[in-house]
Amino acid sequence: MSSPPLTAALTGITLIAFAANALLARLALGDAAIDPATYTSLRLASGAAVLWLIVTLFKRFRPAGPVSERERRGRWLSAAMLFLYAITFSVAYLWLEVGTGALILFGAVQVTMIGAGILAGHRPNALEWSGLAVAFAGLVYLVSPGLTAPDPIGAALMAIAGLAWGVYSLRGRGSADPVGDTAANFIRSVPFAVAISLMAVAWFHVSARGAWVAVASGALASGLGYVIWYAALRGLTATIAAIVQLAVPVIAAIGGVLLLAEPLTWRLIFASVVVLGGVALAILGRERARA
Repeated sequence: MSSPPLTAALTGITLIAFAANALLARLALGDAAIDPATYTSLRLASGAAVLWLIVTLFKRFRPAGPVSERERRGRWLSAAMLFLYAITFSVAYLWLEVGTGALILFGAVQVTMIGAGILAGHRPNALEWSGLAVAFAGLVYLVSPGLTAPDPIGAALMAIAGLAWGVYSLRGRGSADPVGDTAANFIRSVPFAVAISLMAVAWFHVSARGAWVAVASGALASGLGYVIWYAALRGLTATIAAIVQLAVPVIAAIGGVLLLAEPLTWRLIFASVVVLGGVALAILGRERARA
């Protein structure tokens, strides 16, 4: 168990790293410094390289043993979900601003995970249902037609990214070696990324800045970010871990305003309060049910 100051520091670093993924993607893709397929390939490959190096140096891989065909297919399915998240995330940021994209992604992830629990037989209490309904209503309001509504294609792609990340997260629950499993999934996702890059070769373009931003997103904000997050989780309860992640879209939106000069609209502010408040209600309701 980590000490409280260390846990707080690790958690803060992780939240900034996760928010940085949105900032870096918009910085590179919004200015057309790189195409989405190449950005995704560099991000996943650099993340895989850093994670492989970490698990190799610290010997985090579990001893190799017989792997059933079902387990092998399951691991490739997780890698496919990771890739689907990464490519739709990248393409979506051709159109979306940082804060809007981060909020749609986060909301879609939470709705997916809560919905999966309901399908698995969990019976939400009134507080959980209320929170889920509020969060969903906030997302609907955010993407509803209007002068400040986000691009519908970008919003739809980011919602798919959130769905994929939610499924990926659900599949990783209870892992005995989360760092090792994450490294393996990143490595397995690289062939998918290479394949989409070859299919999109007609749109290939990359500048030095775009390449470095993609590598920074993969190696630092993603690969190293996940390792630090798993370290922080040793000192956090599941409820606190879920609640602190509410800060990621907020940090991303603030970063977009301060660093990329993006406008902070009342639609985004109101939707953020409604979506994040609804998710918080659902989390607290679930914790009350467990208690």
